Amino acid sequence: MRSVCIIGGSRYFGLHLVSLFRDAGVAVTLVNRGSAAPPPGVDHVRADRSDEAALTAALRGRTFDAVVDQVLYTPLQAAVACRVFADRTPRYVMTSTMEVYDPATSPLVPASDGPVTEGFVDPAAWSVDLDLPWHDPQALARHFDAATGYAEGKRQAEAVLARSAPFSWASVRSAHVLGGGDRDFTGRLAHYVERIAAGRPVAVHRGARPTSFVHHREIATVLARAAVTDADGPLNACSHGALDAARLSGLIAERLGTTARFRTAEGGDASPFSFDRSYAMDNGRAAALGFPLSRTADWLPAAIDEAAGAAKAATAGAAKAATAGRAV
Repeated sequence: MRSVCIIGGSRYFGLHLVSLFRDAGVAVTLVNRGSAAPPPGVDHVRADRSDEAALTAALRGRTFDAVVDQVLYTPLQAAVACRVFADRTPRYVMTSTMEVYDPATSPLVPASDGPVTEGFVDPAAWSVDLDLPWHDPQALARHFDAATGYAEGKRQAEAVLARSAPFSWASVRSAHVLGGGDRDFTGRLAHYVERIAAGRPVAVHRGARPTSFVHHREIATVLARAAVTDADGPLNACSHGALDAARLSGLIAERLGTTARFRTAEGGDASPFSFDRSYAMDNGRAAALGFPLSRTADWLPAAIDEAAGAAKAATAGAAKAATAGRAV
């Protein structure tokens, strides 16, 4: 590969994805609205990816061997991508999510008692409604709650690619991403580490079910690999070894040298990654295609250490700021 366009990619594993390509000698063009400067050695195009005219004008005559879209959230955005990149690339990779499999976000998603394969949600058969107010979060909230809007937007974006893509395409359905310390802006692993370290109980469902995880560097590697393969359609991306919230808490507590405490989650107050339904992915297709997949148990200890270190640094920084404030 000689050139790649990355849409988004300004934080967390997106930055690692940019570095992977750049350090391999690939010419990288980063497209965003200008909210974050690109890393050194990367071409920068400022444009709103949802604005077809602006994106077309900003790209000018550029062409790419592949595009990796980190911020494709709606079918409207997918339709724009199909038109804008039709003659610019032969390969398009969308960063999707395991949320597409959540039966709580659609009655059309079948429940499962075990890890789900890509066929549980077939984008070629999924309905698309371009008339919904996808461009207006407040208006969309009248149709979907936040979780449903996110999952349905991803499902319908995949469906547009399945029906209309003028290029080879793949949707990498990422598991829950962990690792990276303070680079993990979600705060989900930090939620566990900080509560367990402080001796506060973790809220988990009674009989919590397993879910899938992937390391932040691993998902970047999978996306980079997807850009240079000819594997089409959905692809589950997760490490080997699903965990439920109680088991995850136990591993964190063991690493911190303490004991996890629990309380039963009530209503919507469950901790992240605690699910009352099976919520794990089968990564057999990715493994069969030769994608490098690790074991959750191999990288989780270091991810816990990073989260604990970030929490300590944040506490120390807050204490220093408070001391300085009193001294003024």
